[in-house]
Amino acid sequence: MKTKITELLGIEHPILQGPMGGGFSTASLLAAVSNAGGLGSYGAYTLTPEEIRQAGKEIKLATSKPYNINLWVNDVDESLINYPKEKLEKLKHNFKPYFDELGISLPDLSSDIPSKFEKQVEVLFELKPAVFSFIFGIPSKEILQESRKLGIKTVGAATTLEEALALEDAEVDAIVAAGFEAGGHRPTFLKPAQDSFTGLFSLIQQLKAKTKTPIIAAGGIIDAKGIAAAMTLGADAVQLGTAFMVTDESAAVPLHKETLFANPNIPTTISKSLTGRMGRMVCNKISDTVPFESEVLPFPLQTRLMASLKTAALAQERTDLVNFWSGQNTSNLKYHKAGELMQALIAEMSA
Repeated sequence: MKTKITELLGIEHPILQGPMGGGFSTASLLAAVSNAGGLGSYGAYTLTPEEIRQAGKEIKLATSKPYNINLWVNDVDESLINYPKEKLEKLKHNFKPYFDELGISLPDLSSDIPSKFEKQVEVLFELKPAVFSFIFGIPSKEILQESRKLGIKTVGAATTLEEALALEDAEVDAIVAAGFEAGGHRPTFLKPAQDSFTGLFSLIQQLKAKTKTPIIAAGGIIDAKGIAAAMTLGADAVQLGTAFMVTDESAAVPLHKETLFANPNIPTTISKSLTGRMGRMVCNKISDTVPFESEVLPFPLQTRLMASLKTAALAQERTDLVNFWSGQNTSNLKYHKAGELMQALIAEMSA
């Protein structure tokens, strides 16, 4: 069970919990994974600096083991700068039929959305987690240098070999190979997401052949067989998202978890219709009727547009109008407790 990643991060087992942002992360989920010898994570990109500080207090009470905080380097699309009000209203009204179905009004929106990243990093440096992971780009040299000075290991996500090479040039400590199979947003940062749809097993081998930085495999892994396969191809650790998202400790809504447990191999798709950025989710009415090439509002303005729709759809149990993130592989989801999932993975890997 000893790999470059376990030694680098000071953990017992090469198993990382995917850092689910958007309100899915909890201190209890993180602690269940870290206390079992893996690396628990907290996706904090939507949080204010003060909310991150509060989460840090809760984490400190729940575990003394290494853990990870994840942020988005690019958390606001550049196209939002001076975004035309007329265009905003036009694209907003394209979604009016879904709001009408639920009997709710379209929200008022403002394109004035500042980035939170740098202020979030300041709080992260106060908390000093063992690991600072990030997606959608590479932090500045100054931020990476300060991380090293504080003893915080840095982990960046790559969807292509080119992105992995850029991360290696920046001297990050480890790279997440984010395969096409993974649930949630595609963390592409050098090319458009639709040009970065490499499957995990191909991506691991590309990175293994051309980089020297330790590799963490992510995408479609939910059990020990998947872990073994990824590590056989050269990964030094794995990162599981969907398998942990459906556990009781996750803050995903019960209907989300029930949908995945009750529907093994439920169809998923890549869509930008819910947030403005490409992400893998369970197919629904909106993703089916908003074509891949359709223009939507930039991120996170599209997220704000769809927030009230999601709330109303959940209240009315209209799962066909709710965004449920999920990886491609839901065939063997069976653990409702994060600790039980960890123990099963460790036992099966040992066997």
